Amino acid sequence: MCGIIGYIGEKQAAPIIMEGLKRLEYRGYDSAGIAVLNGDGLSVYKEKGKIDTLTASLKAHLPKGILGIGHVRWSTHGIPSKTNAHPHTDCKGKLAVVHNGIIENFQSLKQRLLKEGHTFKSETDTEVIAHLIEGYLTKNRGDLSLAVRLTLKELEGTYAVAILCEDLPQSFIAARNGSPLIVGLGKGESFIASDTPAILKHTREVIILDDYQMVEVSKDGIKLTDLEGKSLSYKTTRIEWDAQQAEKTGFPHFMLKEIYEQPQVLQRILRLSINRKLSTASPDLISFENLNISKREFKRLNRIIIQACGTSYHAGLIGKSILELFTNIPTEVEISSEFRYRRLLADEDTLILSITQSGETADTLLGLRKAKYKSFKTLSICNVLGSTVARESDGVIYTHAGPEIGVASTKAYTAQLATLYLLAIYLGSLKGWIVPKIREKLLVELERIPNLMQELINGQSAIINCAQKYHGSRDFLFLGRGLHYPNALEGALKLKEIAYIHSSGHPAGEMKHGPIALIDDKMPVVCIATKGETYEKMLSNIQEVKARKGIVIAIANQGDEEIKRYVDEVIYIPETEEDFSPLLVALPMQLLAYHIAAKKGCEIDQPRNLAKSVTVE
Repeated sequence: MCGIIGYIGEKQAAPIIMEGLKRLEYRGYDSAGIAVLNGDGLSVYKEKGKIDTLTASLKAHLPKGILGIGHVRWSTHGIPSKTNAHPHTDCKGKLAVVHNGIIENFQSLKQRLLKEGHTFKSETDTEVIAHLIEGYLTKNRGDLSLAVRLTLKELEGTYAVAILCEDLPQSFIAARNGSPLIVGLGKGESFIASDTPAILKHTREVIILDDYQMVEVSKDGIKLTDLEGKSLSYKTTRIEWDAQQAEKTGFPHFMLKEIYEQPQVLQRILRLSINRKLSTASPDLISFENLNISKREFKRLNRIIIQACGTSYHAGLIGKSILELFTNIPTEVEISSEFRYRRLLADEDTLILSITQSGETADTLLGLRKAKYKSFKTLSICNVLGSTVARESDGVIYTHAGPEIGVASTKAYTAQLATLYLLAIYLGSLKGWIVPKIREKLLVELERIPNLMQELINGQSAIINCAQKYHGSRDFLFLGRGLHYPNALEGALKLKEIAYIHSSGHPAGEMKHGPIALIDDKMPVVCIATKGETYEKMLSNIQEVKARKGIVIAIANQGDEEIKRYVDEVIYIPETEEDFSPLLVALPMQLLAYHIAAKKGCEIDQPRNLAKSVTVE
């Protein structure tokens, strides 16, 4: 959600911070600000709206100084405004604070501070942090590290914070609890950031902070402590993807670029997980680097519970069908924000599988922690190296999708699906449900998918035509059966997210139990009608829509000429084994939403009110 960047070194801080904030725009925000410290004191500038607004206001007086912090805010406490934007300062204007997360006890803290004579300018929870530090600085003779530690101990909730203070002109302080924060190490310079794209142009060597850790950052290095002031050791992690992967590289939007990257992402996943140097009968033909769960433990599994949010939840729904088909293990899927309220008895033969792109989604993380508390075995499917969910799970399978900048998930979704297919085949083989000959057949078909995806990307004329015709529609329905019901949900979500069109996904068999009442001659209905066991029933559902004068856009297999008799538009996908077709169906759903949003002139990469990494409950 919100984004943080900080810099100290030999260069001017302001240009580096402003550039870093631009690279954090994808997280979703409504205001931006910067604070720079120099010999003249602390300079703070902030504006409501986009970073370009802040940039324009700074043109005449870009603050000088080699030490600074910046922030993009996604509103929680207080409306989007210049006053509520970060950084926030204390009464004396000697220190500045930026903060991601939510301070749950800020009201009681604020009331206490008001009684002590503090005055507040904003409606935010963050401002209390600045005033608390100010108070402790006065009581502790200007010891900023101690003042910050004492302040953090009082905070209830989540935070990633960075603090600049005139009394500490050679460094700044940062800390985290529940919100991600990394430290970047360069030559004669150091950085902090809430996500790697902000600093990747400058360094790939990062330290991933743990909860309740605090760091004093100087240009020559860092000092890491706990909240008691005890020094801690640390290890650095090298980010393997490069800065160019976080650039548009000629595409009009990150979302389109990421849709186009999907064939390469799947090829990478398959290459990393399938060892073609081994024989097709080898038990180690499929492997996962950070699994950390033994084959013996996997063989004992008798239940899997998947928990996830949003697009990852839709991937989990497809994963349920695939896992049950390939492993014969009963599998449930829960929305993470609801999973937390389930009453579960500890069971060592049940696996809790968490799916998340960022690895920082608050509800998914809390669901994982509940599972850990109940002593379940935990595994996560995640895209971000060293993220909180990845570190707190017993095992993790990284999706290796590279940075996904567009808020609406595309390549992370199909990467999650591909990983779930590989996991299902791996578990099915371990359990003896899939023999080597069948496993090889499945893998060969899965290895065809990247090329088939590329065919889809190369031929978008039917999708663009549909976008041209129906971008003015106020409502859409998406219908699917079996494996394709989750993609109906995902298609509807994409259209809502980036084109702001009311859309809903339903099992096609449920249409007659309510949604059919909405259908008229202005309603486009996207029907997933690929060849397979539900094809004939989908044709019946299509005819039910047409009988109500609905507009049918069918997604069908190449060569299916019969379906043209019943529908208004056909988007063809290459033919593959039915079990793998969700990987292909996902792409026209994404492209349809993209081209409709582009036709409407919507802000595709940063849709209103949304954030890439949802770190609040």
